[in-house]
Amino acid sequence: MTIDSRIQVVLIDDDPHLRQALSQTLDLAGLKILPLAQAKGLAAQLERDWPGVVVSDIRMPGMDGLELLTELHAQDPELPVLLITGHGDVPLAVQAMRAGAYDFLEKPFASDALLDSVRRALDLRRLVLDNRSLRLALSDRNELSTRLVGQSAPMLRLREQIGALAATKADVLILGETGAGKEVVARALHDLSNRRNGPFVAINAGALAESVVESELFGHEPGAFTGAQKRRIGKFEFANGGTLFLDEIESMSLDVQVKLLRLLQERVVERLGGNQLIPLDIRIIAATKEDLRQSADQGRFRADLYYRLNVAPLRIPPLRERGEDALVMFQHFADEASARHGLPPHELQPGQRALLLRHTWPGNVRELQNAAERFALGLELALDNTMPEGGTSMPVQGFNGGLSEQVENFEKNLIAAELARPHTSVRSLAEALGIPRKTLHDKLRKHGLNFAGGASSPADDLD
Repeated sequence: MTIDSRIQVVLIDDDPHLRQALSQTLDLAGLKILPLAQAKGLAAQLERDWPGVVVSDIRMPGMDGLELLTELHAQDPELPVLLITGHGDVPLAVQAMRAGAYDFLEKPFASDALLDSVRRALDLRRLVLDNRSLRLALSDRNELSTRLVGQSAPMLRLREQIGALAATKADVLILGETGAGKEVVARALHDLSNRRNGPFVAINAGALAESVVESELFGHEPGAFTGAQKRRIGKFEFANGGTLFLDEIESMSLDVQVKLLRLLQERVVERLGGNQLIPLDIRIIAATKEDLRQSADQGRFRADLYYRLNVAPLRIPPLRERGEDALVMFQHFADEASARHGLPPHELQPGQRALLLRHTWPGNVRELQNAAERFALGLELALDNTMPEGGTSMPVQGFNGGLSEQVENFEKNLIAAELARPHTSVRSLAEALGIPRKTLHDKLRKHGLNFAGGASSPADDLD
């Protein structure tokens, strides 16, 4: 359990009368406070970027103020901690100031002295967090641009959404085609969040056998089933304090979906064969390549789980919707591969750039990365140029030989790619290519290509 970010002051004193008096002073000043009788366990309840300050007595049973200061500053050295001291504790307070305490107040002190110190500490805390947020935003922008390459409108929007969601505690549903980079996005959400120092656990639900999926996810106790000889910690429990990425969630059985729904709602996990409910501090990022709403309508996916997951959906645009991002990413991956293999980098030629732009990338980023790797190795730039629905597949040839041969190859592939698109007449094909019909006929004969569209009228064959 974490302390509400709206709390501005945590006040710790084992003397109930002094604690009540100081609480009243701070409350009347309009500050939101949390009074506590002991310091033990406080550090675990404060997130690193908690926006408040801590006021604590030094002399307390259990954990004293100096021990608390050390523990708090171990997780955030810039958190303001104000210490309250008795008359004989002044040398101890000086030691605390050297150790990083923001201020100390010697009993008895005026209410105005406490309020002044707390307000100055809060102002400092706001300044520290503003600067920290700015530095993080700048580094995140650079890091996201490196991970998610491209300047198209869909990619700019995706990076903006990731930046906004990363800082929240919301579970996220990532929607994207095969090879679109769903795990890259999930990892970015984790690394840019306050959970970045916790575990990131990725699991592909579609790759798990039905017989082991529950044990793998939720864990089991000894004797839970035949062969369960010792306790196993499941992936959800293993990810405690961090993020669990669950890919291909659509492949989970309805029984497992029920357990996942309970986990999402209650944030507890129960191992198979066990009775203990284990609390979880975990963020779930699920991913799917299917339309879960349609799957729910067809009874293949629980509707309640769909609506629970769909609070913060994040759609990754397919590569075919990202325009010239394909060129930028191809060169980026090719340069990385060249450096990795110790080879000189290659520059894309104009004809190659045109073919890459025409390719529909059915395998998305994964396909592009593989093609860039081959290109960096000096192998043929061969793409399985699958066209959209209604078209046919045309292999894109490599670029070997001299300039004239490259131009011939480019022209042939350009016409072949247009032939694969639906055209009802030679006229429409010629218009799409921007050449006269007579010229088109000559080039079709030259390259051994045939027009297989709808029947053309006699006038259609005239120049």
